[in-house]
Amino acid sequence: MTIGKERKHKASAPASVAHRPQLLEWLKDAENAAAYVDAALEQGDPAGLLQALRNVAESRGGVSHIARKTGLNREALYRTLSKGGNPQLRSLAAILGATGLRLSVRPSEAKARKAA
Repeated sequence: MTIGKERKHKASAPASVAHRPQLLEWLKDAENAAAYVDAALEQGDPAGLLQALRNVAESRGGVSHIARKTGLNREALYRTLSKGGNPQLRSLAAILGATGLRLSVRPSEAKARKAA
């Protein structure tokens, strides 16, 4: 005699699909990495910019690899790229250079339209 109903378990789909591997693969392309960091800059959120730089660094061999390429201390580089990090311009330029990117300045769209 069966007291309860038998439950058939379906294989459930994960709540979310990990996108990080695809993101890191996408960031290996210099144009994609540049657009990604540029978009983070446009958001105006320093923590978001540092996260974007961490992702680019990871896609280019990891923070340890970038530390060796820049000559920066690995632990200091991790702190620099942490949420509360506050990189100096020299460090930022070195990190970008090691990942195949560079700093660039252009007029904001609002200012450019006023000047025209």
